[in-house]
Amino acid sequence: MSPDLIEREVRRRKTFAIIAHPDAGKTTLTEKLLLYGGAIQLAGAVKAKKEGKSATSDWMAMEKERGISITSAALQFEYKGNVLNLLDTPGHEDFSEDTYRTLMAADTAVMVLDAGKGVEPQTIKLFRVCRDRGIPIITFINKMDRPTKDLYALLDEIEKVLGIKAVPDVWPLGTGFDFKGVYDLRDQQLYLFDRTPGGKQKAVFRMAGPNDPSLDEQFDSEIVSAFREQIDLVENGIGKIDKNLFLLGKETPVYFGSAVNNFGIELFLNKFLELAPGPDHIPLRDGNYLDPINAPFSAFVFKVQANMNKAHRDRIAFLRICSGVFERGLNVNHNRLDKPVKLSSSFAFFGQDRNTVDTAYPGDIIGLVNPGTYKIGDVLSTGNTPPLRPLPSFAPELFATISCKDTLQLKSFKKGLDQLAEEGILHLFTSRTIGGGVPIIGAMGKLQFEVFQRRLKDEYGAETSIHILPYGISRWVKKEDRAKIPSNAGLVEDLFGNMALLFDTEWDMNYFHKNNEGIELLENPPLEE
Repeated sequence: MSPDLIEREVRRRKTFAIIAHPDAGKTTLTEKLLLYGGAIQLAGAVKAKKEGKSATSDWMAMEKERGISITSAALQFEYKGNVLNLLDTPGHEDFSEDTYRTLMAADTAVMVLDAGKGVEPQTIKLFRVCRDRGIPIITFINKMDRPTKDLYALLDEIEKVLGIKAVPDVWPLGTGFDFKGVYDLRDQQLYLFDRTPGGKQKAVFRMAGPNDPSLDEQFDSEIVSAFREQIDLVENGIGKIDKNLFLLGKETPVYFGSAVNNFGIELFLNKFLELAPGPDHIPLRDGNYLDPINAPFSAFVFKVQANMNKAHRDRIAFLRICSGVFERGLNVNHNRLDKPVKLSSSFAFFGQDRNTVDTAYPGDIIGLVNPGTYKIGDVLSTGNTPPLRPLPSFAPELFATISCKDTLQLKSFKKGLDQLAEEGILHLFTSRTIGGGVPIIGAMGKLQFEVFQRRLKDEYGAETSIHILPYGISRWVKKEDRAKIPSNAGLVEDLFGNMALLFDTEWDMNYFHKNNEGIELLENPPLEE
C-alpha cells in the first residue's frame, strides 16, 4: 500500500479517551458525542432505570444495573470525514489500573470536570498519567446548568492543582439557573441553551462581538454586564489557544456545557476535530517517536476481555495499531513468544457489537480472538519489534483468598479465574505459605472483588466466597533475589511467574527492607530482558 494512502488515512484518525472523577459526567458525555457524531440514534440513560436504555459503552450487567462504567470499551465512528476511535475508560476509582493502561492507547484525552466540584482526586491521578505519556488534554467543564464554582476559580484550580494553563475557547453566558448559552470566542457566535428536557442549542445567535446591543434586548442586564466583564478579562488576561503549547501538554483548551441536556456537545466535537492530533506521537523508550506511516506494521495489546458477547463466549485482545497497515491474515512477529502468528480473526467494536475488519490503520483499535496467545503488553510487528514504552502496572493494596463453593463447579471456576485475571482488572497470586494453597486475588478496591465474583457467577457459573487478608502492601522482587528471601516472608507468585512479597503495613515493609537490604523491592513487576 502506498505511503500516500496510509498518510491520508492516518490524517483522518483521532484516537482519544475520556477521563474524569466518578459522577462528573464521563459516560454521559461519551453517549452524547456518539449521538452527535451520528453513531447512535438514541442516547442511553446512564443511571439504572427500569426498562431504560443502558449506555452504549456499558455492556456488562453490573454496569447497566449500577449506572457506572467498570470496564473499558472501544467505540469507532465517523464524523465529518474523520474516523474517531473513542476509548471509554472505567469511571470508578477502583479500576484505575485498567484506565491507566487504556490511556496508553490514546493520542488525546478529554478531561471532564464537574462545574460545581472542580478538580477531584481521580482527575488528578489520571491527569498525571496523561502528562507522563505526553498526551494533550482538552477540558470540558460539565453541568453548567447547575450551581457552579466561580469560573475564574475553576480555571485557577486547573492551573494550580494540575500545573497546566487553562485557556477558554468558549465562554458561558450565565451559570446555573441563569445559564443561557456559550459564546465562541474565536467565531463570535453565541450558542443558546434551551432549558427543556433534553435541551440543546436551539439557534446560533450571530453577534458583532460581546458589546453587540442585541444582547441587551434578549437577556437580563446583570447577566449581560457580568458576561462582558468576563469576556474582557479572558481576552486580555488569558489570551487565545496556542496549539503548539496544547500539543506539548502545557495548555488545555477549555469548553463549557451540559452533557445530560445535550448542550455544547456538537460545538465541542467540532472544536475537538480542529485541535486533536493524529496518531503520530507513539513514544519510544529512547524518547523518540514511532513513524506511523513509513515504519513497518506494529501494534500493542492494551486490554484483554472475556465474554463480551454471550453469543461468542470468546476472549478478545484489544490492539492499538501504531504504524503501517493491518490486513486480515497478516503474519507478524510476537515479541513475548518470539514466534510468528497469523492475525486472522479481527474485529472492530461498537460497545459489545462486532464487525469483521479487513484493513485498519495507525490509530485504530481492533480486537483479535484470543485463544490464550495474547497478553497485556504484547507487541506484534512485521519488522523488528519497536522499543515501545511498557504499559504501567500497579501494586495492589487489598488482598483476599477466593474459593469455589461447589466442587462440581471447580473446572469452570479455574477457567474463569485464569481468563478474568488475564484481563488485568486484578492480580492473581498463588502461595505455599498464605491461604493454604487457595488462590489469592489482589486489587485496588473492593468493587473489583465484587465484579470478579459476579462475573465468575454470570459468565462461568461458579459461585465463590472470598476472605479478606490483612495485607495492605505488595512489592515484587527480582528473580536473582528469590533465594535471599526468608522462609517466613509473605511470598506469593503472580500469574506470569513473578515473585512478590505481601506486607501488612508500610512499617512492616520498611522493617523487612532494613533487615534484608540486599533484596530490592519493586512497585512494578520486573521487566523481562
